[in-house]
Amino acid sequence: MKEEFKITSRLLVRNTILNLVGQAAPLLIAIITIPLIIQGLGVERFGILSLAWVIVGYFGLFDLGLGRATTKFVAEYLGKGEFKKLSSIVWTAVGLQVILGIVGGLVLIVIIPLLVERVFNIPPTLLAETKNVFYLLALSIPVVVISTSLRGVLEAGQRFDLVNIVKIPATAATFLLPLVGLLLGFQLFGIVALLVISRFAALLSFLILSFKTFPSLKQKFAIRLGLLRSFLSYGGWITVSNIIGPILVYLDRFLIVIFLTVVAVSYYTPPYEAVRNLSIIPASLALTLFPAFSALSTVHKEDLDRFYARSVKYLLLVMGPVMLILILFAPDFLRFWLGIEFAQKSTLVLQILAVGALTNSLAYVPFSLLQGLGRPDIPAKFYLLELPLYLGLAWFLIKNMGISGAALAWTLRVSLDALLLFGASVKIFPSTLTALIQSRLGRTAIALLGLVTMTFFVMIIFDLTIIVKTIFIGGLFILFGLATWRYVLDSIDKRLFAKLLLLAKPAKGIKLC
Repeated sequence: MKEEFKITSRLLVRNTILNLVGQAAPLLIAIITIPLIIQGLGVERFGILSLAWVIVGYFGLFDLGLGRATTKFVAEYLGKGEFKKLSSIVWTAVGLQVILGIVGGLVLIVIIPLLVERVFNIPPTLLAETKNVFYLLALSIPVVVISTSLRGVLEAGQRFDLVNIVKIPATAATFLLPLVGLLLGFQLFGIVALLVISRFAALLSFLILSFKTFPSLKQKFAIRLGLLRSFLSYGGWITVSNIIGPILVYLDRFLIVIFLTVVAVSYYTPPYEAVRNLSIIPASLALTLFPAFSALSTVHKEDLDRFYARSVKYLLLVMGPVMLILILFAPDFLRFWLGIEFAQKSTLVLQILAVGALTNSLAYVPFSLLQGLGRPDIPAKFYLLELPLYLGLAWFLIKNMGISGAALAWTLRVSLDALLLFGASVKIFPSTLTALIQSRLGRTAIALLGLVTMTFFVMIIFDLTIIVKTIFIGGLFILFGLATWRYVLDSIDKRLFAKLLLLAKPAKGIKLC
């Protein structure tokens, strides 16, 4: 029996859409259910439940990047067609994560009294209940950690259909099970017990689907100690990125509180979260590209160049108009969403952040490429370089410009990050620069710049009502679409868009002939 692993453009597009749905659906469920959970539990117990969600996510760092490493190495061997070696890779990763998960759980058990009694401001009447909840959570840490490797196996095989079959219900359960528990009359401990059970169910599901996709995994359980160094070296740099990344994300809000007021954070956070939620589009693509780049890094390098260049091009074509709309309609959007006061104080913040979000969305592609090529150290080192620069820049701009300065500092930081990542990608994989040029990326940028110029020219000259503005912008976007089809998209792009109509047809990353 011959085994073949094939990655196609249609497969990547299909998986990106699946990942986008997988991220958007739980987000919508959270928006609907959280007010009901607060009403049922009360503010104090909901706060404890929120802490439980945060703790489980934070202690996922005990994964030490091994989930990502598993995806990388499995995809690499799949690309080479060396299916027989998968078993040792997967079970070595799982074995190591069993140990790390147990250590993480034990660490949490040890520090629970300190967290509950000294760190968190828990009401005295809820101290015992909170401790019991956190002890129960400690049992789920190994499960959460191990699940990342088994999910990584499916991602490496481009089986994001199976990943999302588990991921969507599992993530949605985080918000739906508390409602189920409330209907059944459960207290907080019982609700968290349901959440822990759902984690076990997700782990079991990933295991069964991994066996189904790669039958060799259940035929041979082998651990290769020689792989530990590669796993820990690769995963170590991923962990550095996972630690520094959240600091870069939340640093601006801490500085706003320090130099301005808590009220200022209230005006800054909503536009920031609005922009951040739009990142699920490039994040969904990056989730698909990472295992593809890993698989193609040793073979079919011309495909890697093509996927890299066209991913940047498509993101620019999608995110550019989206961010332009957000900039143009920022005051109207904020007025409708949060009221006149937010529209007055947060419009400029939202507009500046939208510019940064565009450059940041493009950076997802070289970030995935570098990690896929086995160089996770480069993005991590860039983060380490950016942290002190960002701290100083944000400190200066926030003190002098307020929350608009915070937005400008973030935009400048992510723009620098994008520039560094693209530069590193070209240096390590020079052919990507040629691929970018051949993909008509220059024409894409010119078309988008033309759209922006015409839009702002008319908006500055004429004082338009929101209805007239919407009609006008719609007309410009139609012209932009026609120009893009005629001058920007080449024959490969047009064939790909035609194939989008066939996405309903099953597309698998693993073909057994």
